[in-house]
Amino acid sequence: MTADALRREGLVEVRQEVTPRWPVRLPSGSAPDGVLRVRGGVRERLVHVDGVPVIVRAAQPASDRVLFGAWAPERAAAEEGIGRMRFAFGVDDDLRPFYERFRFDPLIGPSVRARPHLRVFRRPEPFEALAWAVTEQLIDYPRAAAIQRAMVRRLGPRCPRTGLRDVPSAAKVAGTAPALLESMDLKGTRAMALMRAAREVAAGRVDLRDPDHERGWRRLRAIPGIGSWTQEILALHGQGRYDQLPAGDLSFIKLVGYLRSGGDPRERATEAEVREFFAPYEGWAGLAGAHAVRSPVLAAGRCSPPAASQAA
Repeated sequence: MTADALRREGLVEVRQEVTPRWPVRLPSGSAPDGVLRVRGGVRERLVHVDGVPVIVRAAQPASDRVLFGAWAPERAAAEEGIGRMRFAFGVDDDLRPFYERFRFDPLIGPSVRARPHLRVFRRPEPFEALAWAVTEQLIDYPRAAAIQRAMVRRLGPRCPRTGLRDVPSAAKVAGTAPALLESMDLKGTRAMALMRAAREVAAGRVDLRDPDHERGWRRLRAIPGIGSWTQEILALHGQGRYDQLPAGDLSFIKLVGYLRSGGDPRERATEAEVREFFAPYEGWAGLAGAHAVRSPVLAAGRCSPPAASQAA
């Protein structure tokens, strides 16, 4: 549906042009879970702000220009929707301090210099990051993405104007029977962990947007099945915490094992050894990890970017 058609539907339109503070590249492809759609170079996403649906579109006509448009019943919701997608794409992040500090690092320096635009992909709603982290525990990513697509189709709200779907809200997941989640291939304790986490968020006992992230993390970690990896994925991908590294991720366990052994691809590090390895990147460990798995220092094919994990 065109912008003119959306306006004729009575929706309020808000447009913003952003000059990024540091090089950035918007994602080039649609998301595997089916919620981010890319057509003709325009990224399109449905988000909900306090239950209000917002259609957000973004394009990058030049390296130093990112254009956003949003349509919603209320101006405030449209503006907030753009704000959430600006966060998701990282267009307001100033990564100069990271670049200056690590551009000559022996491991990540080559990637930092070659990819100054690299960001960690984020979610516009932190509950998305938490929910999807639970779906990705203990299985390969293609299978996890299939679970996510099923949840979006079965539980996520749909925009009748565009056909876009959103990730189901915490309230929706909280009211879903574990058996239904299991029917989407989310097995056993993971279905219960997701439902319990959703209830904490929906009831307001955990506020994922509270600046005091640690308080929410402590409450979530008390839920069986919510471990350090899940909490760190939430922090990195849902709350913008570049200082958080999902140290239990299999890719980092393999990467550090490979490096510490002098190049044996069969070696595996412990989670503690991963944390120790990334300690010199204090404050930026999550972004350093994204560069580390892309470092040309590593032998081709020996270490792949993080996807799903073997930890909770």
